[in-house]
Amino acid sequence: MTGAAAPAAPPRGGASASQPHAAAPAGKRAGCEPVRKAGPVTMEHVLLALHETEAEREARIRDMFAFFDTAGSGQLDYAQIEAGLAALQVPAECKYARELLRACDRDRDGRVGYDDFRRYMDDKELELYRIFQAIDVEHNGCILPEELWDALIKAGIEINDEELARFVEHVDKDNNGIITFEEWRDFLLLYPNEATIENIYHHWERVCLVDIGEQAAIPEGISKHVNASKYLIAGGIAGAASRTATAPLDRLKVIMQVQTTRTSVMHAIKDIWTKGGMLGFFRGNGLNVVKVAPESAIRFYAYEMLKEYIMKRKGENKSEVGASERLIAGGLAGAVAQTAIYPIELVKTRLQTYSGEVGYVPRIGQLSRDILVHEGPRAFYRGLVPSLLGIVPYAGIDLAVYETLKDVSKTYILKDSDPGPLVQLGCGTVSGALGATCVYPLQVIRTRLQAQQANSESAYRGMSDVFWRTLHHEGVSGFYKGILPNLLKVVPAASITYLVYEAMKKNLSLD
Repeated sequence: MTGAAAPAAPPRGGASASQPHAAAPAGKRAGCEPVRKAGPVTMEHVLLALHETEAEREARIRDMFAFFDTAGSGQLDYAQIEAGLAALQVPAECKYARELLRACDRDRDGRVGYDDFRRYMDDKELELYRIFQAIDVEHNGCILPEELWDALIKAGIEINDEELARFVEHVDKDNNGIITFEEWRDFLLLYPNEATIENIYHHWERVCLVDIGEQAAIPEGISKHVNASKYLIAGGIAGAASRTATAPLDRLKVIMQVQTTRTSVMHAIKDIWTKGGMLGFFRGNGLNVVKVAPESAIRFYAYEMLKEYIMKRKGENKSEVGASERLIAGGLAGAVAQTAIYPIELVKTRLQTYSGEVGYVPRIGQLSRDILVHEGPRAFYRGLVPSLLGIVPYAGIDLAVYETLKDVSKTYILKDSDPGPLVQLGCGTVSGALGATCVYPLQVIRTRLQAQQANSESAYRGMSDVFWRTLHHEGVSGFYKGILPNLLKVVPAASITYLVYEAMKKNLSLD
């Protein structure tokens, strides 16, 4: 069956609940029976809504436990729960055996006895009844399509009549155009996450995306509203966390990149310490966070949307995206994000490389005004070309290698289990280091263009001028100044970024 309903419920399909807004008056549909009682929600409310006695409910839960406990041991483990969900025909992309085990396993010993299973069922049915009552504003014992539509809109999820009809059809087993509490419970009983309207919609979206019934493709319009802000939040928090943790290494890298004379890591560290103390290592960090939050948010969101667009153009599901599609989507997403925030990047570089009187740090506003007045608005985009030439392959290699490594580990090492934090850190480390090393010479050229004032006598005339002057005076090694602190920075930065990003995606129900 679809949607992880109770084992007794059959698979469903059939007629569409068309014209959801042309519904009969509330309370006049077959199956709608006012059952709400006053007072806090208790199991008595649940029994009344399900038309069950306590003994009947007990028998139903024991039958469900026995369905999973095929060995008759009285204990469920991960393998039994996974096999049970597979027997219920829960699509592979929607399996959540580990989450269900974790929700039932209160003593965290990896096994679930009947008492633990029964407590989960009690808690889940009470939770489902509460949200059922919140959606059933008429309190007539069923959810009408228009009530479900109102609840989704209030949660910020825009959905049209066709999508709403699919939602109702999927949950409505008897195809009478309404959702009873029994149908609502069957759809969500084994769904271990919190039953908020957003989570429920996302659960339906995932099931419908790979439904074994009539719906074999993504319904048009799904995800275009509900997930956009969540991807922005996940990417923004991930980027801000990683840059804050690696701010001293970023300052050290920039200082070394703009040095045209022979320098070393220790010399640069002593110079920063002498001029600014410990705070000197964090100069520009606030602006860096302001920059990287929207940059990472835009990059991750654009990447997810571009993957979906590319696969849609090819007539394939987003889940089937390959390495070449990831490379294209990652490169384009990086270019979009870098262009959007580039003026902030330039001001940050000027702030980090400012070398006026000891102890003085210019204010961001004044520094920005000086650039605008003395160099003109075009100055804010100095170095954009090498930046884009670098960010496209960097983002492409970084994201493509990361997701490819994650998929490989999931297939060959974890045996279809979700990668844990250590695996995510390893994938992020390798992908970040590889991407940064490949494009580092372009980063040096970009930083030197950013750091020099356009109206100075020794200003570079463009990226080709930077290239030839660096090659002539410093040799090939000049293009790799600061590579050590950059690698020391990019490895934990990439790892932290992806670790936080994956955690945020999970918390925001984007996985």
